[in-house]
Amino acid sequence: MPKPTKSKQPLLNLDSPSCDSREVHLDSVRQVQPEIIPTEKAQRMADFFGTLADPHRLRLLSALAKQELCVCDLAASVKMSESAVSHQLRILRTMRLVKYRREGRNVYYSLADNHVINIYHEVATHIDEPQV
Repeated sequence: MPKPTKSKQPLLNLDSPSCDSREVHLDSVRQVQPEIIPTEKAQRMADFFGTLADPHRLRLLSALAKQELCVCDLAASVKMSESAVSHQLRILRTMRLVKYRREGRNVYYSLADNHVINIYHEVATHIDEPQV
């Protein structure tokens, strides 16, 4: 008996417009080529964005964008177990998206730096913009 497969959402047919002519504009190509990032850097960036491609991690980042929180408060805020939150924080820490500090028996997490705060706010703003 065949294994049931998950049905995929149909993709909207939004073909990207393309040139009618296949003429290559060498001046444009030469201008842009030096600015194209090396494959290794592209892979590191893809890994970075892959880390952000998880709704649980984004919810943690949204809480931390407001304020520093201890693991207990963070878990309660996003309605996840402390163990699950700790696991996600470990991944975010590995990608240098969050940092922590210890105060007595508590560990407090915050966004790593202004770059992370800016990325979070820019993406959140972009998502809320009306589609054209």
